[in-house]
Amino acid sequence: MLSAEHMVGQATRSMDEEQLEAATNALNDAKTQLQKAMAHQTGVDEAFFEMSQELIAKADHQLKEAKE
Repeated sequence: MLSAEHMVGQATRSMDEEQLEAATNALNDAKTQLQKAMAHQTGVDEAFFEMSQELIAKADHQLKEAKE
């Protein structure tokens, strides 16, 4: 997730279309991985899931703002 968040930050600073697309893909992958982890309850505590969901929501909002 942190890698995706970093990519979003770089892409929104540069506003490069390719970087924005790559960041969107990385964020979507992170969302999928989090959903799988939550579905399987891999022994990770609830605080980790909440923090991850917040990071994803912030990065998602940042990307949407950059694309407008």
